[in-house]
Amino acid sequence: MGEGKLQHSVTSGTLAIDLGSTTTVVAFTPSGQRQADLLELPPISRKPGEVPSLIWTSPGSTLLGREVLEAGLADRDDPCLFADFKRRIGSAMDDGTAARAGQLLLEGIWAQLPDSINVQRLVLTAPVETYRDYRRWLLDACAALPVNEVALVDEPTAAALGAGFAPGARILVVDLGGSTLDLALVALQGGEGRSAPVAQLLRLGGRELGDSSRQQLRHAEVLGKAGLRLGGRDIDRWILNICCPTASVTAAQLNAAERLKCRLSDPELPELTELVEEVSDAEPTTLRLSRRDLENLLKERGLGRALEELLEATLTGGRRHGCDLTELDGVVAVGGGAQLPWLRRWLGEHTAPAPLVTPPPVEAVALGALSLTPGVSIRDVLQRGVSLRTWDQRTQKHRWHPLFVAGQPWPSPEPFELIMAASRDNQTQLELVLAEPQEQGRFSVIEVDGLPVLQQGAAGELEHRPWSGEPLRLPLNPPAQAGEDCLKLRLRIDDAAHLQAEITDLRSGETLPLQHLGSIR
Repeated sequence: MGEGKLQHSVTSGTLAIDLGSTTTVVAFTPSGQRQADLLELPPISRKPGEVPSLIWTSPGSTLLGREVLEAGLADRDDPCLFADFKRRIGSAMDDGTAARAGQLLLEGIWAQLPDSINVQRLVLTAPVETYRDYRRWLLDACAALPVNEVALVDEPTAAALGAGFAPGARILVVDLGGSTLDLALVALQGGEGRSAPVAQLLRLGGRELGDSSRQQLRHAEVLGKAGLRLGGRDIDRWILNICCPTASVTAAQLNAAERLKCRLSDPELPELTELVEEVSDAEPTTLRLSRRDLENLLKERGLGRALEELLEATLTGGRRHGCDLTELDGVVAVGGGAQLPWLRRWLGEHTAPAPLVTPPPVEAVALGALSLTPGVSIRDVLQRGVSLRTWDQRTQKHRWHPLFVAGQPWPSPEPFELIMAASRDNQTQLELVLAEPQEQGRFSVIEVDGLPVLQQGAAGELEHRPWSGEPLRLPLNPPAQAGEDCLKLRLRIDDAAHLQAEITDLRSGETLPLQHLGSIR
């Protein structure tokens, strides 16, 4: 020590940030330890580890989290206020504003980290439904952060891994957050004499966590998953609409609806008890609702039907791996919506006989992400598939040939082989036109008169959405004749979710350089 100053020790370890629609959770685990700490981040945290997902920007001033609340700015309808922006990140709804707000929040959290910690690696979480685009945003948002290792895990997986189940367990995770509803069926490896499970880990920037780890690589495997862009904030809008159908929607009214929803989630509250929230803003409003009213509202808006379909889609993936409801060791409910008695009862009725587990709903995902330890190999399943346009000699038409389907594991254990033929005489090139199959009958969320509405798609022929960008064009020399087999493709998905193709010219025997065709999800 010099000049009378105390020298504080610095602890190295892993930081987890779970960006939420209403609350962002920040937790830290020192190297070599399992116990995680929720970080107190004055002046932006409301309680240890919890930073309100709020930003206020004006010329010369930026306020974050609790600062926005204490300044009385959270209930204002003002372009300087950014709230509920997570749902728009990585979607067509974002004009760049939400992405910028999310980046400001991440950078602001980083700036408030205590000097007593040294972040060696950063673990971030992402929603299932927008995973690929969200991942791309995180790469950009974290580019300036001074940390050597950055990892990504989807939110339901993190929750399952942090729920404390025994090795070998199979778990269904239901995550109802502020803006998304995600389901994932996860198998924790280990048990019966095998090594205990560690977390599944996704890499950003091609770097795997813990290059120096000597632990044996182990896997946590996602057997099936599905998601919907609908969450607690949408329920708040439904509450406001039924209580005040003619009132214009303001931030203050939505926040009051959220408070009313949270109070109605008290398990000790009788169904018929009516609660009241008074809103004092430009349009004074009184919100009145009972728990029974709330539960009827959720049913009428189709939340139960959407859950049934998401559950079936998730279990379909599980059945491909020999797992159904009777083999589940538990159902984990996380997210703010996990506190709704209606949701807990619905899960109990539709996922029996598996026991329902409800860890601390807000911090569960961040703490689960921190259980991700170095030296973990990645094995996940695709949420979306990919198809290749091929020529069908029998029908004399192009058709979509599935390469990898939703629910299939990646990285690919074995390559998928496909022969491509010419579709016409004197053909000089073949195009690799890729597309994402669109699921049939799935619920989607649309806006009707300013309200989120669940809409079920019509059944019919499976549609495909072509990938953006120009397709890869492969020259044929000499030109090929109609129906002639020309190229053999060996396709696989690597551990960064990139689709790769090894291409052999069947006529010359020449093998082309490995082709990188794009990312898949």
